[in-house]
Order: sequence, then C-alpha cells, then structure tokens
Amino acid sequence: MKNVGKLDQFIRIAIGTMFIVMSFFWLAQPWMIASYIAGAIMLVSAVFSFCPLYRLVHCKTNAASSVSTKAWLVLALIVCSAAYASAWFTKKNFLEDFNQMNNHYKQTLFLTGKGERSSAIANYEKWAPAYSEFQLKYANYRPFALKTDKQFDSDLKTVSTILRDVEVLVRTGDLHQAHLDLEKVRPVFQELFKRNGFSMLSIALIDFHDAMELILEAAEHKDASKTTTLYEEVSGKLKAVEEVANDPEIKAIRANLDSLQQSALRGEKEVLPTKAATLKSSFVKVYLTRG
Repeated sequence: MKNVGKLDQFIRIAIGTMFIVMSFFWLAQPWMIASYIAGAIMLVSAVFSFCPLYRLVHCKTNAASSVSTKAWLVLALIVCSAAYASAWFTKKNFLEDFNQMNNHYKQTLFLTGKGERSSAIANYEKWAPAYSEFQLKYANYRPFALKTDKQFDSDLKTVSTILRDVEVLVRTGDLHQAHLDLEKVRPVFQELFKRNGFSMLSIALIDFHDAMELILEAAEHKDASKTTTLYEEVSGKLKAVEEVANDPEIKAIRANLDSLQQSALRGEKEVLPTKAATLKSSFVKVYLTRG
C-alpha cells in the first residue's frame, strides 16, 4: 500500500539525489557507503511511494498533494549544477593539495642538485609528512577526475618508495645520486596527469594563484614594501606558467604583475589596489577558460 504523497516523494528524491552526489564526488570511505545507502533508501521509497517506517508508525502523507512541473525542472537544474560544480571543485582541490605537497618536493630536488645538504634535508623533512598526508587522503578518496584511474594507487606507492629509499642519500649519502633518484618522481606524476586529462597549464595556474593571492592582499592594503618583497616568489610561479604557455593572455598577466611591481617600487601606494584588481582580472580570465 502506498503511503508517500507527491510532495513527500519530491522531497525524498531531492534529498536522495543530494546524498548520491555527495557520495560520488565528495566523500571517502566509510561515509561514502553510508551516504550511498541513505540516498538509495530515499530514492527507492520515493519511486515506490512506500515508506516502511511510515507503516510501522501508521503514518501517511499521500493525501491530495501535487508538485508542479516547474518544481521538477528546478530540481533537475539544481542537481545538474551541483554535479558540475562538484566535479570542478574536487579537481581544483586535488590540484591545490598536490601543489602544496609538490612544492616541498621541487625544493628538495633543486637543493640536492645544488649540493646544499642542510637545506635539502630541511625540505625533505617537510615533503615526507606532506606526501604521507596526501597519499593517505587520496588512498581513501578519489575526486571525480581520477575515478577511473586504476593505476593511481600504484603510482602513489611508487613515489612513496622513492621517497623512503632516498632519505639516507639526502641525509648522509651522495646528493647527486639523491637528485637523480628524485628526478624519477616527476615523470610518475606527469604521466598520471596526462592519463587523466589534466592540463599541465591548470596545475601551474593553481600554483601561481596561491602565491598571487599573497601579493594581491599586500597591494590591496597599499603595502608597497611587502608587495615588492613578494614579487620574486610570485614571478617565479608565473615563469612556470610561461614555460607551459606564453600566449597573449599569459603575457597580459605578466605585464600586469610587472606593472604592479613597478608601482610598488616607486612608492605609488594609492594605485596598488587598482593594479591588483587588474592583475586578478587577467588571471581569472585565463583560469576560468583554461584552468
């Protein structure tokens, strides 16, 4: 006997679908399974217009009620928008997590190449826990962009092995050999990104964005000294972007960053917020279409 009305059915489908979206895009084990089950229960009870719990408590909601076609269309639009936004944001979050971890790797690689042991050790000691945290998170959770990658776990283990084996070389051994061993990490991640359709430009843009936000904040507060201090780091991140692509849109970002720096060097504090807004606008234009 049916005991779920049209409005109740609509609400159950809305809630159930949101559970499914959260499970698919956002949640890791064991919450993912729990959310899938909750969503399935809501959807099945809506489809058959029957709720076992209602029957136990002798409750019905199938009195005269209706839901307009417009409401169903709005629900469909919300679900599609939520799925699209979830795919975009989970990919962005993954890239941010990767860049945060990878910055320590790049510094360790660079310093072993230069033979600077103490600095290399300091960066290795930042990279090791950062990578462990990254590996643990993505061993239990897959963003949508990596859902079908069967080699992902294997790649993480490969990098983990390199990280573990190179420690002795970084601390007390041959730094040149440590550098050569660390170079093996780069192609693992490059192939991972290529395999999953990631743009190397988007990775570089995310990395640049995090540094750019710092200089934008300084400029918005009219802090010329801090702006000039941050310029070298931000410029270095932009150079990584330019190595991937250096078309007119990227050149516009460079021109706006350099213009901001020149104004800060001249002490033109009043124009810094405007220059910062122009820089941000040129970045957003590229990021939204190509990031």
